[in-house]
Amino acid sequence: MAERLLVVEDDTTLRELLSASLRLAGFEVRAVTTGAEAMEAVLHDPPDLVVLDVMLPDFDGFEVVRRLSGARSGAPAPAGPPPVLFLTARDAAEDRISGLSAGGDDYVTKPFNLEELILRIRAILRRTAGRPSDAHLVVADLVLDPEGHHVTRGGVPVLLSPTEFSLLRVLMEHVGQVLTRRQLLDAVWHYDFGGDDSIVASYISYLRRKVDTGEPKLIHTVRGTGYVLRRPARCTP
Repeated sequence: MAERLLVVEDDTTLRELLSASLRLAGFEVRAVTTGAEAMEAVLHDPPDLVVLDVMLPDFDGFEVVRRLSGARSGAPAPAGPPPVLFLTARDAAEDRISGLSAGGDDYVTKPFNLEELILRIRAILRRTAGRPSDAHLVVADLVLDPEGHHVTRGGVPVLLSPTEFSLLRVLMEHVGQVLTRRQLLDAVWHYDFGGDDSIVASYISYLRRKVDTGEPKLIHTVRGTGYVLRRPARCTP
């Protein structure tokens, strides 16, 4: 079955080009033009991935993702919002950080190469597809449910984007093992081209803000090598 994409782009020419190109690449595509239409589409007919323009006529793409993830009080949010690839002409570093912090899974600036965009979409879909498993991963009071796509720390739910969830899962599956940026890039992002491994450091930072808000800290940097999730010294397996 073809993966279902939602394209959110208010520029008519680009929207039609993107939709046609993605259909030729084998995806099922629905296209809308506003943030409100995107919210409606995701809430009532969730796609496998959203290609989301940042500059929209009503509210920006960052706000769309915040509302879908339930980050703003009173905002409707589906269980497990789909992964998001931001598509935008805003290429400043702070915009990229804002997009990824809001819950986006990748950030592509215009003008872009269609072939690379399709590779990035497929990479996101592969890493967020999930692998069937009944076993919960448990480290100290951190619990990850692979099937339910649910994480708790000390019994309190932790809301993660699909990529944050995948990264945490890899760290928990290799508890006590130091993983390099390149290993994490390959395991989580599955890039088919030269990926920038600095994105790993950004996502480790996002995870720490959500998972390591109290004590004991579980995610550690091994300077010059990579990252490791460790059990606290007095934690039983």
